[in-house]
Amino acid sequence: MARPSQNLLSRALIARAALDLLDEQGVEALKMRTIADRLGVRGASLYHHVASKEDLLDAVAELINDEIDLGPLTDPGGVEGIAAYAHGYRRVYLRYPHMIPLVARRRVASDKALRGYDTLLDALTRAGCTPAEAAEAAAAIDNLVLGSALETFTAGFNLPAAEYEARYPALAASLRSSATHPGGLPALDTRGFTLGIRLVLGGLPTPTSP
Repeated sequence: MARPSQNLLSRALIARAALDLLDEQGVEALKMRTIADRLGVRGASLYHHVASKEDLLDAVAELINDEIDLGPLTDPGGVEGIAAYAHGYRRVYLRYPHMIPLVARRRVASDKALRGYDTLLDALTRAGCTPAEAAEAAAAIDNLVLGSALETFTAGFNLPAAEYEARYPALAASLRSSATHPGGLPALDTRGFTLGIRLVLGGLPTPTSP
């Protein structure tokens, strides 16, 4: 790889290289020297843009947050817009499930992430929540999104339904029936997420007329 000019390096470029490395090799491979080699620069040059490995993870989280579309939250669609946002949020993390353990417990510090939560909480408040209720609903949405992207229900059942029949008849019946629904078993997790979001949003208070 040709060595890029020092001036071409940026925080976003370094974060993208780190995210690609995580995609390909996992968190154990995330080393500053490896990222520098991938970019064709010396390791020390990275520190002009990221202060440490922790700062690098913040930059990667910022990059992922840039992919989350906040547009549905600003539409006048109420809970429909919030549901659309939640599905888009989940699609982003389905592309980067390995990042969830790295970012889920990190502080929320970037402007993009903070604006995302502010926009979501505003949308929930406009939908009829008190500020406290909005916080609870936002936490529920976060838990549903990140949990469903990290772990899939269907991945735990890799046998045909008939092989569960003798000892686990309710499980067999549910898997068999789920296979007949739109998208079959592969879409069960998405249907389950849709149900979860519908239950959360269905529990929101009804806005009172002015």
